[in-house]
Amino acid sequence: MIFTKYSNTFRWVIIIASFAIVSLILWKTYEFFQHFKEEERTKMENWSFAQTDIINSDKDANLDLTLKILSSNTTTPMLLINDDGSLGSYNNINEAKISDSLYLKKLIVQFKEENEPIPIKIGESVVGVIYYGNSELLNKLKYYPLALLLIVFLFGAVIFFFYRSNKNATQNKLWSGMAKETAHQIGTPLSSLIGWAEILKSENTNPEYIVEIEKDIDRLQTITERFSKIGSVPTLEIADIVKETIDSYDYLKTRSSNLIEFDIKIPEVPIQVNLNKQLYSWCIENLVKNAIDAMKGRGKLTVEISELENTIMVAVTDTGKGLSKKDFNRIFEPGFTTKKRGWGLGLSLTRRIIEDFHDGKIKVLQSEKNKGTTFQITFKRA
Repeated sequence: MIFTKYSNTFRWVIIIASFAIVSLILWKTYEFFQHFKEEERTKMENWSFAQTDIINSDKDANLDLTLKILSSNTTTPMLLINDDGSLGSYNNINEAKISDSLYLKKLIVQFKEENEPIPIKIGESVVGVIYYGNSELLNKLKYYPLALLLIVFLFGAVIFFFYRSNKNATQNKLWSGMAKETAHQIGTPLSSLIGWAEILKSENTNPEYIVEIEKDIDRLQTITERFSKIGSVPTLEIADIVKETIDSYDYLKTRSSNLIEFDIKIPEVPIQVNLNKQLYSWCIENLVKNAIDAMKGRGKLTVEISELENTIMVAVTDTGKGLSKKDFNRIFEPGFTTKKRGWGLGLSLTRRIIEDFHDGKIKVLQSEKNKGTTFQITFKRA
């Protein structure tokens, strides 16, 4: 309980502490890089002194220490350029490339950018210039902070996605619990309505009224079953998608505005697919209601079933306001809606039912502003 109360504070403390630690590591890495760079310069300055010593030495002088200093450089790439521009000597550079004058010029420019050249003087005269670059170890050390930042970023991303998935899982449990509770709550008045329908039958009420009431009762039972299935894996069975589409279509048609022109294009033979009938009718209902909303209650709505060899396609087309291409995928994201009022859950739920439970596909097949939209559901033939 205490942890929950102060969880936000703890989270910020951890974030700030992590930022401080990373900043300290980066600063220390930078200090080490600069220190190592200064050591390399000192080494090259010693090398330049040794080179000067050789030039100024007598024939009988003992040069063992000087030669040892000159041969000690095994890591830092360097060039000794004479005062006339010719190449005096070089260390730790590819011998095959050094003969190329263009490569040599590029190397000099690169070394000048990396480190300040060191002149070799005899008295006041400059007899040569040492150009040297960063050693392989120094170059690797230079990219270490970037690697560290990448690791920190990846670690942060893992934590973020773990936190987000955990939060989503908690929300899903909450929504599932609310849905099941809603189904339970609907069950009591639904049982009462069934009883009242039987009473009306015994009272010689107009049969047409009874039929319509029973249709709505059946609809409420379907909705109850839908809500009770949320949070659990639904059972699929082989069913005729043509019949199931017609049933959903007819129910919505009779309860929609007369300003909507309904059209249905379906095969005359049954088509068998693996379906959960209640959830599939929910998908058709969501698509049809979205189409009606997009047309603002006036226009033409078409439901069409077509088939290829092993693929069944159900298309719902409206003549509404249409979508921009950037919204083709976003329209299925939870919470995204183009309506002034709406939760943005209908199409998200539809995609989950089609893709996760039925192993199908749903997409915006085509859409044009102020001309209409076509949603297409794809199933595999049973």
